Amino acid sequence: MENLKGKNIVITGASGGIGAEVAKLCAAQGANLVLLARTMDKLQKMKHDLEGNSHAKVDIFQLDVSDTDKVKEIFTQVLKTIQHVDILVNNAGFGIFRAAHEATIEEIKGMFSVNVVGLMACTSMVLPGMRKRRSGHIINIASQAGKIATPKSSVYSATKHAVLGYTNALRMELADDNVHVTAVNPGPIATNFFTIADEKGTYVQNVQRFMLQPEYVAKKIVNAMHTRPREVNLPRWMNMGSVIHTLFPSLFERIGKRAFNQK
Repeated sequence: MENLKGKNIVITGASGGIGAEVAKLCAAQGANLVLLARTMDKLQKMKHDLEGNSHAKVDIFQLDVSDTDKVKEIFTQVLKTIQHVDILVNNAGFGIFRAAHEATIEEIKGMFSVNVVGLMACTSMVLPGMRKRRSGHIINIASQAGKIATPKSSVYSATKHAVLGYTNALRMELADDNVHVTAVNPGPIATNFFTIADEKGTYVQNVQRFMLQPEYVAKKIVNAMHTRPREVNLPRWMNMGSVIHTLFPSLFERIGKRAFNQK
């Protein structure tokens, strides 16, 4: 078990949802936080609340991870401020649930720019320091959608498949550098993610009873900071679907077709 007290933890997409919940738990354990998000007023409120309720030091920076030039600029400032990063949580991301023929090029580019390229850009900024120090932990928030693609989320699933591919390769690249890489694959979470992803509300309605609470997911992510597992799959039973899909893909897709098309 690794104590988080005094650790420098950078969280992208930190202004709400599981990013905000992870920040609260890390602050309670005495970590030094760097919170990155697009909305500065939300970050300012978080900084005020977290520093008021704990002894954590909190720095905030406005960042849209899809702007790779800005990623370089902000992370350069971050590294000047805190010297090094112990843990990077790549949490920023969004999805839009549409059939493939309905997704616009702008939406496709937007999802890949944030979910994939942005994640890679942020990671590339901390890798040299982690490798030099032979210490660090990168946590990429992927999705169960990265293991099982479903109708009406073709683009979103593609981005999360890309995240898992990158994460798995990165883990092997860094194995001899003592830098750990963890993929977190949650199912649907009760956050404002679905305000954009599920405009009609039909998906949320159909999976309401299975939705995870952000506090629960955040607790599992922070636990992973201590134990540094290869993957965290939430809920565990849902991950069995990806195992069955790998073994019997045609059967799985045929049987699951009706349920998947309820999205």
